[in-house]
Amino acid sequence: MNPTDDLTVALPTDREVVLTRVLDAPRELVWAAHTEAAHLARWWGRGNPLDVEIDLRVGGRYRFVEHAPDGNAYAFHGEFLQIEAPERIVQTFEFEGAPGQVAVETLVFTEQDGRTVVTGTTRFDSTAARDAMVGAGMADGARESYRALEKYLTTQV
Repeated sequence: MNPTDDLTVALPTDREVVLTRVLDAPRELVWAAHTEAAHLARWWGRGNPLDVEIDLRVGGRYRFVEHAPDGNAYAFHGEFLQIEAPERIVQTFEFEGAPGQVAVETLVFTEQDGRTVVTGTTRFDSTAARDAMVGAGMADGARESYRALEKYLTTQV
């Protein structure tokens, strides 16, 4: 596997952020890495130690707690609204450090020539909420997490 490290960030509307990343792994493996606790714990929190609770079903919930090197813990949670394995997940997303700021994320997994394109569209309630998340380093955190995922995937194929 060769790391692609090509996170693309777009702001197509005043309330959305679209993150696209190509991963050098088959879709079924990338899907598993996004939906199974044992995999998520190895990469999602930028590669930092992560507590994972996940109930992957429509109406099910998830909660991740990242334990950062600075000693702080950052928690995120949400509910699964739609699941179409291994193609699409729609879920809510809330950073517990900003309670009440609930976004809706749609993750689409597309396989192309043995690689997987993950496209994540996050829709916020307002432009201010979107801009706050972008300003807080959303893209940098996602880039670091996808780098950790790319590295992790090399151990799985």
